[in-house]
Amino acid sequence: MIEIKTTLTERGKIVIPPEYRQALGLDIGDEVVLRLENGEVRLFPSQQRIRHAQELLRRYIPEGRSLSDELIAERRMEKQNE
Repeated sequence: MIEIKTTLTERGKIVIPPEYRQALGLDIGDEVVLRLENGEVRLFPSQQRIRHAQELLRRYIPEGRSLSDELIAERRMEKQNE
């Protein structure tokens, strides 16, 4: 993708051009993550960062195991034992 020049407003805002928003799958109101890295600002859609974290964790969780199901079962057992 080509580089596009934009201007920083006095309130610190910049406009993300429509073609960039489309390429990132961003809609008005979506949250983004900004990361400062070696003097550059990198922007990520929040959903992309969540997917990345899930992929990292998936390496350590055996196939077919559901941590959320296990947590729910534990909470139900705790509630029964109260």
